[in-house]
Amino acid sequence: MEPFKSGFIAIVGRPNAGKSTLLNALLGEKIAIMSDKPNTTRNNIAGILTTDDTQYVFMDTPGIHKPQQELGRVLNKNAYIAMEDADVVGWIVDGSQSFGSGDSFILDRLKELGKPIILLVNKVDKLSKEALLKRLNYWAGLYNFAEIVPFSALQKKNIDEVLTVFRQYLPEGQPLYPSEMKSDHGLTFQFCELVREKILRKTHDEIPHSIAVLLESMEEEKGKVYLTFVVIVDRDSQKGILIGKGGEMIRDIRLSAQKEIKEKIGKPVNIELYVRVEKNWRNKESKIKEFGLDELSE
Repeated sequence: MEPFKSGFIAIVGRPNAGKSTLLNALLGEKIAIMSDKPNTTRNNIAGILTTDDTQYVFMDTPGIHKPQQELGRVLNKNAYIAMEDADVVGWIVDGSQSFGSGDSFILDRLKELGKPIILLVNKVDKLSKEALLKRLNYWAGLYNFAEIVPFSALQKKNIDEVLTVFRQYLPEGQPLYPSEMKSDHGLTFQFCELVREKILRKTHDEIPHSIAVLLESMEEEKGKVYLTFVVIVDRDSQKGILIGKGGEMIRDIRLSAQKEIKEKIGKPVNIELYVRVEKNWRNKESKIKEFGLDELSE
């Protein structure tokens, strides 16, 4: 009989490499929000998968990038701490893209860790077999990775192999969390993230990077859940865009979030959304902590 194994796996990579898509595919349910906007993930979200012989604790980290504001520096720090605390690191790269300066920056950081690095080559469904082989050989020449696993997060191709490989590098030990637990973030966090996801999907340009979502109140009455959120932006003009002509944009966001939260908790939901301006909040350390984005600070 195989010994029980458990441990932490940091999922790292550039913005938009597919980290959150992979996490959700591995867990079989939506834990991390997804959008095509860079830096959608801001917190180190632990997704927990418990099988008969293994407990995988995945940390979905913010995309590592060259920061423009204090928020960007905090997000990079969150990712670095997760890498250092993990038993094994899964580095996701976009197999359809060439090796770039952003990859070089991450690789230099990974080399310092002195722990197993699994290279996860995503989006292989976009490549021919010949092109994939060429790309894998190229990556293999860059560093002595513990393993290289090609897969497709979106199409869930070779996902089982990703789990098999990770298990090899986890230590023997008891479960770290109760077996029924799927995430270390509670419903409050998940609700705020779902609202933020809807904003990311419906807005463009500078809006997505400038928002934070806070849950102001949650009440239940006669089987219906009432949620009030405050959406923080850093400029007056963004508030106008987010509300939209005749309140149309904020209404669309509210209804979309309401529908998904209802499906998630299996109860009728009523959402209220308010928009507040906190000028230049992304460069203010106190605001970043207040909004729960520097959760790893001492």
